[in-house]
Amino acid sequence: MVVANQKGGVGKTTSTVNVAAGLAQLGQKVLVIDLDPQGNASTALGVDHHRGVPSTYDMLVDGQPLVDVITECADLPGLSVVPATIDLAGAEIELVSVVAREQRLARAINAHPLVGTAEEVGEDRFDYVFVDCPPSLGLLTLNALVAGREMFIPIQAEYYALEGLGQLLETVEMVRQHLNPQLVVSTILLTMYDARTRLAAGVSDEVRSHFGGQVLKTAVPRSVRVSEAPSYGQTVMTYDPASAGALSYLEAAREIASKGAPQ
Repeated sequence: MVVANQKGGVGKTTSTVNVAAGLAQLGQKVLVIDLDPQGNASTALGVDHHRGVPSTYDMLVDGQPLVDVITECADLPGLSVVPATIDLAGAEIELVSVVAREQRLARAINAHPLVGTAEEVGEDRFDYVFVDCPPSLGLLTLNALVAGREMFIPIQAEYYALEGLGQLLETVEMVRQHLNPQLVVSTILLTMYDARTRLAAGVSDEVRSHFGGQVLKTAVPRSVRVSEAPSYGQTVMTYDPASAGALSYLEAAREIASKGAPQ
């Protein structure tokens, strides 16, 4: 699943790490690939991501196998991470001259011995691979869109949220036509939802009428606990499992799992 939205501040990384953590708590085997040079997903999952740590940069630019750059998440059994270091900021430029530059991530993921159907690679396979994209539509995000089977788009429940969505969907359509025909927008999650406001309800209605079943029934409320958790190197799922934010993300993870992973 590619988690993308070029509009910043919509809860993209927060949704990636918390849904991934929720799925791990539900017994799924999950890999999170941090493709954002800021490394926020790596921070929230409590893994080292300073310069010199094996990272997505080494995999994309230097061609290191995915299996060599994975770290286990200490707090959550079943959750693995490929951290992002600041080196990744230069990857956009460094990849420009590389042959098949938009295929690098797809090749790395598909070469991993635990990626594939249960028949192909056995029951130990990853049930989900999440790719957390930077908030832009550059070469890193393009790599993710080419590698992905499904797209997961977090949308903030506010007026501007729908404006950037059109551009993102145009990009997805272009990728489908030219590079990855199997990519589908499967999951949309409303974040920072304030049920007390008419605006949030209006945005929610508009998104649901436009995207129907792709929108999860669960909306994630605005939550201080969700925002605090990364500063402790945790997801909200371990930081405050009983909070409204954690319960919403767990419910969202349950919805995603019940849709069934694509074969």
